[in-house]
Amino acid sequence: MTKIGKDFAVTVLLDVYGMMLTDRQRETMELYYEEDLSLGEIAEHSGITRQGVMNCLKKSENHLKSLELKLGLVRKLRELEEDIAELEKLLLSAEMTNETVMAEIDDLLVLIKKKL
Repeated sequence: MTKIGKDFAVTVLLDVYGMMLTDRQRETMELYYEEDLSLGEIAEHSGITRQGVMNCLKKSENHLKSLELKLGLVRKLRELEEDIAELEKLLLSAEMTNETVMAEIDDLLVLIKKKL
């Protein structure tokens, strides 16, 4: 039997695109990736075979990866995070003497990070 390995990048895809899966797919993915249940435990919980669980996981993972290829939301989020980190470095190295402006910039960066 083929052993499925946990690709933890899939957990990020599940967070972003999970609502685009069927209820059964999403539940199976959450049990496997977030609750760390084994295939056998999920099979017992769901009333299907271990092979059925594995097939569901593979199909769901492929769907999530396909969504990322088409939409690129995770890639865009990572790029934004990198841009924000670069902006923070530049601001820290800037010789700005206007403390009010610096505080406003800092508050805006915090707000942007919360939105991500």
